[in-house]
Amino acid sequence: MPHRPLARALTALVALLTAVVGAFLVPGTAQAAAAVNYVALGDSYSSGVGAGPYDLSGCLRSQKSYAPLWAAANSVDSFTFPACGGAVTDDVLGKQVNSLSTSTTLVTITIGGNDAGFVDVITSCRFGSTSSCTSAVDGAKAFITGTLPARLDRTYAAIKQRSPNARLIVLGYPRLFETGSCGLLAMSTYKRTILNEAADVLASVTAARAAAAGATFADTRPQFTGHGVCAADPWIRDVTGVIEAYHPNAAGYRDGYLRALTTVTG
Repeated sequence: MPHRPLARALTALVALLTAVVGAFLVPGTAQAAAAVNYVALGDSYSSGVGAGPYDLSGCLRSQKSYAPLWAAANSVDSFTFPACGGAVTDDVLGKQVNSLSTSTTLVTITIGGNDAGFVDVITSCRFGSTSSCTSAVDGAKAFITGTLPARLDRTYAAIKQRSPNARLIVLGYPRLFETGSCGLLAMSTYKRTILNEAADVLASVTAARAAAAGATFADTRPQFTGHGVCAADPWIRDVTGVIEAYHPNAAGYRDGYLRALTTVTG
């Protein structure tokens, strides 16, 4: 009988310690167990055009693109890869967002380059005159600043609506060229310079619209600096591959895009 108050006190102390320890341990355990359900949307710069080899989907998807590389390195719970070469914002809205759900926790995307006529502009500059290149670049810049913002807003809003619990990371496009000496058959320094300037305009607009949508913008230009077409160690393909021309090679996806994504995901 004299020892019952002591026993009750010890029992209360043990209960208190258990509660305190549990308070510290449970959040950490819950955080460690949080599922990562990753969906990679976008165009050829997400599907991995330039890296090869490709699947049989017709979308030129490569396991050497940044998205599957990130998924493999982070042991995600699920990974869905609807990104498709040639995609524009309407393709994302009409086809790719169907892969999203309330259980999606991470979404990445590159989009907008094809809306702005990426292929036509590059073709005009690579094979056309200086004046036709200048006209094509000026037209693309006008589209990027005038029409593209609303298309990006609509795309990001649809992604947010379909996956309200996901973090959206928008990756930009790199500058494609170094502007030093590049041989007699290369584009002129002037053409390469104005194409890089257009890439900067696209990056600026994309970053602003991503921020307005509450998304994270991952700028890939710093990673690709010194590795564009005409570099000693290029991460961008020139016209050596018709479909793959002016897309990252495997090193560009691994050391450029994956690094940019890892920088913002930690």
